[in-house]
Amino acid sequence: MDNAVNNEKIKILSIESSCDETAAAVVENGRRVLSNIVISQIDEHKLYGGVVPEIASRRHAEAITGVVSEALEQSGTKLSELDAIAVTCAPGLIGALLVGVNFAKGLSYASGLPLVPVHHLRAHIAANYITNPDLKPPFLCLVVSGGHSHIVEVKDYTLMNIIGKTRDDAAGEVFDKVARTMGMPYPGGINLDRIAENGDENAYKLPRPKVADSPYDFSFSGLKTAAINIIHNASQKGENVNVEDLSASFRNAVVGCLVDNFLKAAHDLGYKNLVIAGGVSANSLLRKRLSAECEKLGYSLCMPELKYCGDNGAMVGAQAYYEFKKGRIAPLDLNASATMPISFFNT
Repeated sequence: MDNAVNNEKIKILSIESSCDETAAAVVENGRRVLSNIVISQIDEHKLYGGVVPEIASRRHAEAITGVVSEALEQSGTKLSELDAIAVTCAPGLIGALLVGVNFAKGLSYASGLPLVPVHHLRAHIAANYITNPDLKPPFLCLVVSGGHSHIVEVKDYTLMNIIGKTRDDAAGEVFDKVARTMGMPYPGGINLDRIAENGDENAYKLPRPKVADSPYDFSFSGLKTAAINIIHNASQKGENVNVEDLSASFRNAVVGCLVDNFLKAAHDLGYKNLVIAGGVSANSLLRKRLSAECEKLGYSLCMPELKYCGDNGAMVGAQAYYEFKKGRIAPLDLNASATMPISFFNT
C-alpha cells in the first residue's frame, strides 16, 4: 500500500457540508478513519419532500461546531496534533458549502494549519480507499448520486477525467422523483430500493434511453417521465398501480442503463479494475448486478462500505490526504462553488 511511505502519520481533520449532512472526521494517511461524525437533516427535510437549501444552511451553522469538536474528541486528537484541515468546497448547495468552508477557514487561520480544498465527487471516489485498503489508481469509477451520474477515469489520485455523464437528470434524482410520485417519503430512492425487492422487474415495460452521439452518456429524463406517466394514467382511470412491481421495473431500467454504459466504457478503454461511488452506490441491485457481471468478465470491483456511500467527512479526509501530498493548499480567501468540474483540481 503506497500511502504509508516512510512510516508517516498524516492526520487531517475534514469537514463536509455540501447538502444536508453536517459531517467531520479525522483520517490518518487517507485510509485509517479515527473518527467519523455525521449529523443528518433527513427528518426535517422529509416534511417538504426534499432538501430545502435555506433550512440546510441554517442547520449546518447550528451543528458544525459540535460535530467538529466531537470528531476531534472521538479520535483522541488535539488540534495541535493535526497536519491539515480539509473541507469540501464544491460542488453542492452554495449556502451549505459556505458554512463548512468558512468554518474551516476560521479554524485554519486560528490554528495556523494548512487548508486543503476538496472536490465533493473526488471525495466520494476516495471513500473506496477506506473500505478497500489495497485499491490504487488507475481504475474506472461510476459515480452515482442525487445530483451526479458520471463515469470517471481515475488515472491517479489527483488526476481524473469524466468520459461519460448524464445529459439531463441524475440517477438518484429520478429514483427520488418517481418514488415521491408513488407516495414514498423522502429520501425516496432508499425506500424504492427496499420496496422493489418484493416486485417483478419485468412487470412494466420502460424505455432504456441511449445517447446516439456518445455511448457512455446517460439520459434518465425520458425514463422518469415514462414511469410517472404510468402512475398518472392509472390514477386518471381510477386504477391502482402495483407499487412493488413498478418500483422493481423502474429500478431495473435505471440500473440496466448504468451497468451497460459502465461496462462498455471499461471494455472499450481496457479497464479491468472498476469502482462505484456516491449515494446510489448503496443501491442493492446495482451492487448485485455489477458484482455478478464483473465476476463473469474477470474484472475486479470495489464498492464503498454502505456507511461511506452517502456524504461523510471520512471520504473528504481520504481524498484530502492525496491533495495535501500534491501540495494543494488553499489561501484563506478560498470560496465555495456550486458547480466545478472534477478535472479542475487535476495535477
